Amino acid sequence: MAASQTPAWVATQHKAFLRWTNSHLTPHGISQVNNLQYDFSDGVKLIQLLEIIGSESLGRYAMHPKLRVQKAENVIVALDYIKQRGIQLYNIGAEDIVDGNVKLILGLLWTLILRFTISEINAEGYTAKEGLLLWCQRKTALYDDVEITDFSTSWNNGLAFCALLDRHRPDLIDYDSLDKSNPKANIELALKLASEHVGIPQLLDVEDVLVAKPDERSIMTYVAHWFHAFSALDKIETAGRRIEKFVEHMSSSYDMQHSYEQRIKRLLDAIKCQMKAWDESIFTGTYADARQQSLEFTNYKSKLKREWIAEKTEITSMLGNIKTKLATYGLSDYDPPENLRLSDLDLTWKYLLKAEAIRSKKINEAIRDVKEKLRKIFADTANNIAREIDELSLELVQIDGDLDEQQTAIRKIELNIEPINSLLEKLKLLDHDLEEANVDENDYTVYSYDELQYELKLAKDAISKKLAFIDNQIVARSMTNLTPIQLEEFESVFRFFDKRHQNCLEEVEFSAALASLGMVYSDEEMHEIFDDVREGEPYVSFEQFIRFMVDVTEDQNTAEQVLQSFMEVAEGKPYLTDFDLRHSLVPDPMIEQLEEIMPKDKTGQGLDYVAFMERLCI
Repeated sequence: MAASQTPAWVATQHKAFLRWTNSHLTPHGISQVNNLQYDFSDGVKLIQLLEIIGSESLGRYAMHPKLRVQKAENVIVALDYIKQRGIQLYNIGAEDIVDGNVKLILGLLWTLILRFTISEINAEGYTAKEGLLLWCQRKTALYDDVEITDFSTSWNNGLAFCALLDRHRPDLIDYDSLDKSNPKANIELALKLASEHVGIPQLLDVEDVLVAKPDERSIMTYVAHWFHAFSALDKIETAGRRIEKFVEHMSSSYDMQHSYEQRIKRLLDAIKCQMKAWDESIFTGTYADARQQSLEFTNYKSKLKREWIAEKTEITSMLGNIKTKLATYGLSDYDPPENLRLSDLDLTWKYLLKAEAIRSKKINEAIRDVKEKLRKIFADTANNIAREIDELSLELVQIDGDLDEQQTAIRKIELNIEPINSLLEKLKLLDHDLEEANVDENDYTVYSYDELQYELKLAKDAISKKLAFIDNQIVARSMTNLTPIQLEEFESVFRFFDKRHQNCLEEVEFSAALASLGMVYSDEEMHEIFDDVREGEPYVSFEQFIRFMVDVTEDQNTAEQVLQSFMEVAEGKPYLTDFDLRHSLVPDPMIEQLEEIMPKDKTGQGLDYVAFMERLCI
């Protein structure tokens, strides 16, 4: 058939099918087919093509046929093989191929293309053609200016090819920068990139596509190559992703194994370190130490142990996850190293629980021992203090002799107070320790710190009063110019206003004492008198007070004057009543003292001051 008389579809299919044939022959070192009409006529190239695409040998055939019959026999071998593969052939015989019937040869090749290139393409129950079309539509669905409805006109602007390239190999093409109005440039670019960078044989040229209605079989054959190329690429990418996922999975598994080993080792080490610390701990014998160790143990149970329990649970779960990951890929199970197994952790945990019980028992025993020790030390100290106070009080009672001897004896007793003070301070600290240890009962003593503190205070007061009395008596003894009544009165007033029992008076106390004796001065006069009497000392002593009173009362308070005073207070009556004394502002202690030493009058209405004065002055 002359080229001028050859239909366009025949020329296009001849080019596409020829290139399709060579795409299979060339990689196997077989010389190319240059013309389908003549190069298939001896059956050799057809048999070789079938052996390649069918992946099996067709048996013996004439490699270099010379005679027509040999050529026909070769073609028959090829056609019989095609029929054996279940491929139906219609209206074609060996002679058609030997004689070079181009249209029938193209029909035969199309049948082979459908069977060995396109038939593998199917999707969701569709035919091979429908499956290939559906694949193209799905791959280009996101491209608004691409609409594939067939294998002819949908491809003649080149955008469908460019979209497939952009979808699978965006590194090769910038789809958005394409000139959509230049189909030739788009087709040329797509075919070139597909051939040079993807490995898709260029079955067609630009002019085969850039027509009003491209040949469907040619486009379909060419697109099938695109499908296989990108499907293979997808498979490679899928395999790569599968490998990547596997590596990530393995890496994650190894990381988890490493983390598991580190965490279980840290936990085991921490538990062993804690048990060792408990085993080596020493109690100092004080309640503060025992209590501190008890608080630390309680804090361990409420915080650290709970953290360990949570960590133990997470470690157990982690090992389970590791095993699950490995089982998912059918890999060998993970067996933790020796001494880092869950059984090792469980055993160490049992040891920890036993160590806790022992630790708790030791702390409780230490606290009980400390409390008992505190009770005994407190009791010994308290009993000793009580004994010392009793002995001191007894010594004070037994003092006798003249005033100077008694004064010396009392001062000696006063020196013995300091050791008792030291013991009482020690007892105070022990009492504080007992209070901290919550010890309320003590069967070893009947004394408390407060009781002994009070008893010692009483003893000190007794010594001070006794010493003051002796000192005052020594002073009084030297005051020969005072009557016994005056001396008794002044001493009573002094003791009454000595509120602090220090045998001395402050300025306010001194002023009140003088006022009770009828000596009232202005504030300024009293301040000057106080400064003169105290002679530079902070207070007025008993001796200074008595000397002042001697100075102001000397030769003024005779017995007659005292009797005259009683008569004035009694308002001429031969007796004194309680009302008379209170009305004259005589202090209550002195009234009580007068009532004790002054006899009653004969009528029983009051005190007989006349008889009292007569008895004193005889």
